[in-house]
Amino acid sequence: MKALILVGGYGTRLRPLTLSRPKPLVEFANKPMLLHQMEALVAAGVKHVVLAVSYHAEEMEKELRTQAERLNVRLDFSHETEPLGTAGPLALAAEILNQTDEPFFVLNSDIICEFPFTELYAFHKNHKREGTIVVTKVEEPSKYGVVVYNADGCIKSFIEKPQEFVSNKINAGIYILNPSVLKRIEIRPTSIEKEVFPFMAQEGQLFAFELQGFWMDVGQPRDFLTGMSMYLNSLRQKSPGLLYSGACVVGNVLVDPTAKIGAGCRIGPNVTIGPHVVIEDGVCIKRSTILCNAVVRSHAWLDQCIVGWRSVVGQWVRMENTTVLGEDVIVKDELYVNGGQVLPHKSIAASVPDPQIIM
Repeated sequence: MKALILVGGYGTRLRPLTLSRPKPLVEFANKPMLLHQMEALVAAGVKHVVLAVSYHAEEMEKELRTQAERLNVRLDFSHETEPLGTAGPLALAAEILNQTDEPFFVLNSDIICEFPFTELYAFHKNHKREGTIVVTKVEEPSKYGVVVYNADGCIKSFIEKPQEFVSNKINAGIYILNPSVLKRIEIRPTSIEKEVFPFMAQEGQLFAFELQGFWMDVGQPRDFLTGMSMYLNSLRQKSPGLLYSGACVVGNVLVDPTAKIGAGCRIGPNVTIGPHVVIEDGVCIKRSTILCNAVVRSHAWLDQCIVGWRSVVGQWVRMENTTVLGEDVIVKDELYVNGGQVLPHKSIAASVPDPQIIM
């Protein structure tokens, strides 16, 4: 079985983190985003993964080759010379995807969920049509394009941002397709959602598979932190032994074994602390991610923050409201940062009372 993962974007929504690393390699819950997907695909029997890349391709190849060897999966890179949208990359990789009659998975690289690849494959083989889209339930369907389908899953139509309720199911960015779908796509910038799927639906060739459990597109900081909370809650239910336990912990917390946490801290709920992080005494952290080699000095207070690699948060600092520090940022002692997006290699010497990008 094969899978194609769309990793060609510039990751602008997740800046300043993506100014240092390509988005698929940014650690989500102490593991590169892309690795969550690759591991789930391999567990479902996928032997060959194709990455549709353009931006930072060399860096991704270098890091992911090692992971592919560990997972015993063949890894190919399909290089875009221009952005090809969400369908064009399939045509570009058609020679690989067409090698057998087996259906193949396609997914967006910033999706986090309980990947149901095994169940999705069985559902797809059972209905014997060209394609299956995973759909997920949302609370406010008027913000999205919704999917309308029959009781058996056969998709009837797609409606963009409906003002009246017709469905609360949206495209979750995960598909399984027969190789015959590739005949519908040319090597040019194309949207699979707008230029391929509607025609398949008209012909009765597209089905919907309802996702159980959580789902989040973690491509921007606020959603990244929301998705992390959902992921940690899922971990609590399925693999509670992976979570950190200690006197300082409140709720779901994931801590790399190499991290150091001082005395009198309050960590959680919904916190991820990466490798070689140092948390000094008396620190309070909630709903935040602290990335590799960062330091949080004593008595700092963080809520809804992402602290980038090798950054230093000073003593008695207060940061909140989706503050994101890029790589190697220094926040001086006793400052307040409210919703700041700080570019890499900067030093902050004055408080940031209003959300802004700090150049």
